[in-house]
Amino acid sequence: METEKIIVELSFKAVRSSGAGGQNVNKVSSKVVLTFDLNASQALNEEEKSRIKIKLASKLTSENLLILNCDEDRSQLKNKTIVTKRFLEMIEKALKVPKKRKATKVPKAVVEKRLKDKSTLSEIKENRKKPKL
Repeated sequence: METEKIIVELSFKAVRSSGAGGQNVNKVSSKVVLTFDLNASQALNEEEKSRIKIKLASKLTSENLLILNCDEDRSQLKNKTIVTKRFLEMIEKALKVPKKRKATKVPKAVVEKRLKDKSTLSEIKENRKKPKL
């Protein structure tokens, strides 16, 4: 994954933040909306795109657009850096290939201990019964 190429493909839009904020909220567009078109991306190959589609299926729109918002800070520039960082972490996490699990055998000592415990428990239960006369 080449982050520089992906960052070039991102589109940002500044929007007015919702919620309380007094007079400033009506004048300043500090909220940043990041949009990434997965289908049109040249930085990712088909295998990476399919992996992202599977992992981020709940976050993608029907047109395979990934939309992220950030209005945490009053500064538009800080919001842009925050949302870009969040996006890159999300993509990195989605592209990570999990390790294959190696099948291991149960150790001999564990099997022997289980059988020994089983036999001692059955012996204890056998001793609880009334003796046959």
